[in-house]
Amino acid sequence: MGLPDTPGVYLFTRRRQGYGGRGRVREILYIGKATSLRDRVKSYFGKDVSETRGQRIMSMVALVTTIEYKQTDSVLEALILEAELIKRHQPKYNVDAKDDKSWNYVIITKEDFPRVLIIRAKDLPFFDHPIQFEVGPFPHGGELKEAMKIVRKIFPYRDTCQPWAGIPCFNVQIRLCPGVCTGAISTREYARTITHLKLFFRGKKGELIKTLEREMREYAHAQKFEEAARARNQVFALTHIRDVAMIKANKRSPSTALGSIREARIESYDISHISGTSGVGVMVVMYGGRLAKSEYRKFKLRIKKNDDIGALIEVLTRRLKHREWPLPELIVVDGGVAQKNATENILKQQKLTIPVVAVTKDARHTAHHINGESGIIRDHKEDIFAINAEVHRFAIAYHRNLRGKIY
Repeated sequence: MGLPDTPGVYLFTRRRQGYGGRGRVREILYIGKATSLRDRVKSYFGKDVSETRGQRIMSMVALVTTIEYKQTDSVLEALILEAELIKRHQPKYNVDAKDDKSWNYVIITKEDFPRVLIIRAKDLPFFDHPIQFEVGPFPHGGELKEAMKIVRKIFPYRDTCQPWAGIPCFNVQIRLCPGVCTGAISTREYARTITHLKLFFRGKKGELIKTLEREMREYAHAQKFEEAARARNQVFALTHIRDVAMIKANKRSPSTALGSIREARIESYDISHISGTSGVGVMVVMYGGRLAKSEYRKFKLRIKKNDDIGALIEVLTRRLKHREWPLPELIVVDGGVAQKNATENILKQQKLTIPVVAVTKDARHTAHHINGESGIIRDHKEDIFAINAEVHRFAIAYHRNLRGKIY
């Protein structure tokens, strides 16, 4: 297709008849980002696109008349550009593919020492502090977290610590906070950091580098050599962005209309009990092929009878009441077609469109078959089996612990 093997953002467009008798106009159908523009765009036009990306995306591809793209120096910058373009153009196949209330934004608060935070779209109207800057939407929360880790290493910022607290927060110790809590940085110096962050998130890396180079010369002239060295290091970091973790996630093949679920959140559920007693349910979370243990959840079952389907329904219903938890891009349940159908019914009641796969096991409780969309199973079999094994381990451990307290 003539596209480069580099990071960037691609736009699927078509020419259609304009409203009110106008001539043909350009319509942007979908905007995406890629580690390799060539490989990502090519994946939309394979013979198995209906299995790997779904009927909806296959129908969209049939409308495409032009493919536009913009190269970036890194996957991190592609992520930022993608968010900017989605916000500006609101393409139909981006906006309709996912509930925009589950999207993420980066905000900067309006304070003497502004906080830099990730916040979900549904929580923005209820955020209880003035916001001076906002960038997004970012469709993939897990990937945004990886991106912010990179950004924070270049420009350390405040998120939760209290200014002038006198006690260094944990992030000060690992050099991710500039010392707002200890008084090590003035409001004026910290304001510079915020200005740098704004330039970066506006996609103005060239202007940001020129700003830092000017500051470096000013610091050197004033014999502030430590500050000059910091500005020099920031210039180097911006021109050699190390986004290996993001590249690793993006390299894995996408499989559904939701994009690459390996870049996003997978949740797995399991039930454990003995003859209907001491019943527990658990949720395990995976981001980009990595288990996120801080987001595991336990549910002590209220249902008393020996009913695995009923127990799964209870756990899923209680989980979905937690609007503050990110929604997954894939759900993995332990069991067969019955468990899969029950999960899909709960999602339908909640008006959610999330793919579901079910892992069945043999007499030795060894996973041997997956029920679900063939494209997802083929491309993500390893992760599905891995998270299923982990959720079973977690359920048994919780059940044994609870049973031990009872007896």
